[in-house]
Amino acid sequence: ESMLIGSIMGSTDYASVSNVLRSRNLNLRYNTASLLELESGSNDPAAFTMTMVFLSLLLGTDVSIPVLILSQIAIGLGLGFALAYLTVKLLGLMHFEADGLYSVFMAATMLITYSATTLLGGNGYLALYILGIFLGNQEFRGKRDVVFFYDGLTEIMQIGLFFILGLLSDLPSLLRALPISLAIMVFMTLIARPLTVYGLMLPFRLKVKQLNLTSLAGIRGAAAIAFAIMVVNSGAQLSIDIYHVVFGICVLSAAIQGSLMPLAAKRWDMIDPNETVLKSFNYYLDKAKIAFLETVVAPGSHLIGTKVKDLNLTFDFIVPKIERNGKTIVPRGDIRLEENDVVVLGGETHFDKSGQELIEFNIPSGHKWEDQLIQDLKLPHDRLIIMIRRDNGKIIVPEGKTQILADDKVVMIQLEKGDEFVEVPKSDEQT
Repeated sequence: ESMLIGSIMGSTDYASVSNVLRSRNLNLRYNTASLLELESGSNDPAAFTMTMVFLSLLLGTDVSIPVLILSQIAIGLGLGFALAYLTVKLLGLMHFEADGLYSVFMAATMLITYSATTLLGGNGYLALYILGIFLGNQEFRGKRDVVFFYDGLTEIMQIGLFFILGLLSDLPSLLRALPISLAIMVFMTLIARPLTVYGLMLPFRLKVKQLNLTSLAGIRGAAAIAFAIMVVNSGAQLSIDIYHVVFGICVLSAAIQGSLMPLAAKRWDMIDPNETVLKSFNYYLDKAKIAFLETVVAPGSHLIGTKVKDLNLTFDFIVPKIERNGKTIVPRGDIRLEENDVVVLGGETHFDKSGQELIEFNIPSGHKWEDQLIQDLKLPHDRLIIMIRRDNGKIIVPEGKTQILADDKVVMIQLEKGDEFVEVPKSDEQT
């Protein structure tokens, strides 16, 4: 039973550590936050495997421990990488029309990965961890929707988890288990975790103060409680109230270690206000009110040979990068544009508070607009074509000389009856 408790408590909770750091706006030196995140993500599958091993022994299951551990790790790693690679290939080939289908596809992928790995005797949590890391470092269409959806789902799951904790716990049982929980928590914090951290990390020549903070940051949380619930539901006969013992350890760990972390980080000079955080273009597209547009310098364009500083971007746009022959060019002022350059423009996104509706319709074969130039359509003064999507999914920015083809999807804006249309007089240059 002591080994079972140790296995359950082997899982650390980086979400709690991250919340402490974000709430105090703390950046840790020497990539310590990334180290803690890697540790938390990797020890959850290991804790699950060891919990299953000792739970099987307590239940009297006839199982070979070396075979169980090897199969859990090998199958979990193998299927995790294989299904992640296959998912990336499928995402590159598929293009979903309906909003939200990427989130549905990702949910199906996770369920298939976990169930297939578990049915084959592997560690489903390890496979999902590999899948998440692999996909998280890829860029694909719909990633924005997936990130937002699972951010919300994470919050819902956390709310549900704490609701379950309230249903399964009662205060008298928690108070009775609290002395045992406190003894185990103190032993792990002051003896077991420091010995483990120093023993494993000293060969990598980390600084002593980084090792000290890493030792303190081993906060226990949701994963340990979930494993404890799994043990209770297994029907194993135990001499202790393992659920409330684990619950008490997690409460004390979060309260004591979480409170000491900011103070210890300052005391050991582990806070770096200038620590840089590497983010991608898509991170800011997902998390901030920033949008990136791209345009290609067409053959024969008047922009060929133009310096970046001479682009005369009248509005609040910036050129954050230029892609040329598959390579990224830093767009300094004296850089000249070349044919087929992909120019990326960045600016603040627009949120339409009025809820202005857009009209979208397809151009079937034989439609009166087929093969017509936009400038020849003689649209009403209150309508404007703002986007055309070709049958192959390519987005066309409409101009007067843009030709509409069969199977095009045309997006048009139309003023509402209550809106005022302002006729802007043409300048001398336009006339």
